[in-house]
Amino acid sequence: MKGFFIRATRITPSIYFNPQKGLLDIRGKSSPENPLAFYKHLHESIDQFANADTPSLTLNIAYEYFNTSSSKCIYILFKKVNDLRVDKGKNVKVNWYFEDGDEDMQEAGEDLSSFFNYEFNYVEIPEINVLGEMKEEEK
Repeated sequence: MKGFFIRATRITPSIYFNPQKGLLDIRGKSSPENPLAFYKHLHESIDQFANADTPSLTLNIAYEYFNTSSSKCIYILFKKVNDLRVDKGKNVKVNWYFEDGDEDMQEAGEDLSSFFNYEFNYVEIPEINVLGEMKEEEK
């Protein structure tokens, strides 16, 4: 199974997925016109990861903002991750990063975690930085 990296744009987050290391890192803003299309590859990759030999998955999530339509895709992601834990016995760790004083984003993580039976680690940081440089045409 191959990993991937998607560079951030002004309306989409950076996504780094390394299935061999059991690491998924999402950072930035999420407000694409069609979030189902944007998150489709990630959702399919998590489905494939279910059958990988890697025993655990660490999610580092650092959204600056996500719109309502993205929230459904983010929920689907966490549902798939929950299925990894429940159905496949994988160890799941979620680190939910939010900027200093951003109570809305902290609360968004708390709301998401309330749907599932695993704990999120909440980490307040000074600033969220996306991985890599933004795509030039999307800045």
